[in-house]
Amino acid sequence: MRVLGVDPGLTRCGVGVVEGVAGRPLTMVGVGVVRTPADAELGHRLVAVEQGIESWLDEYRPEFVAVERVFSQHNVRTVMGTAQASAVAMLCAARRGIPVALHTPSEVKAAVTGSGRADKAQVGAMVTRLLRLDAPPKPADAADALALAICHIWRAPAQNRLQQAVALHAANATKGRTA
Repeated sequence: MRVLGVDPGLTRCGVGVVEGVAGRPLTMVGVGVVRTPADAELGHRLVAVEQGIESWLDEYRPEFVAVERVFSQHNVRTVMGTAQASAVAMLCAARRGIPVALHTPSEVKAAVTGSGRADKAQVGAMVTRLLRLDAPPKPADAADALALAICHIWRAPAQNRLQQAVALHAANATKGRTA
C-alpha cells in the first residue's frame, strides 16, 4: 500500500509518501513541504498548494491519501487556512479517484507513539525510528505528513473490515424489510 500523507497548511503543507503493509517494516518513498508566501493573495496560495499536491500525486502515484482532520483551534484564521489547504488536498485526490482518509491529530499521535498527547518531538522521533531514517524530517510538518501515512497504513485494514461489516449489516437489514 502506498499512501500520501498530507499535513495541511497554507504556509507549509507537509507531504510524505510511505509504502508498506501493517505488521511489516515500512519504507519512506518521499517527504517534503509545499510552501506558499504568507503575503501572497489567498487564491494564489491555494493554487500553489494544489500544484504542489498534484506534482506529488503525479510523481508518487499513491493508492490512498491521508489528510489530517481539521480540528477547532483558538485562532480562527489558522483553522480557515488549514481547512482550505485540507480541502485542496481532498479535491486533488478525489479528482483522480484516489480514496481519502481523514485522521485526527490525536489518532495519528496514538498510532505512531502510543499516546494521543505526544508532542511534535516525540512524533518526529518515532517516525525516524519506524522508517529507519538517519534524522527526523524537517520541518515538523514533513514528519507529521509521514506520521499520517503510517497511521493510515496501520489503521486501514481494521477500518476496511469495519466498513464492510457495516455495509453487510445494512444490506441484510434492507433484505429483511423487502422479504
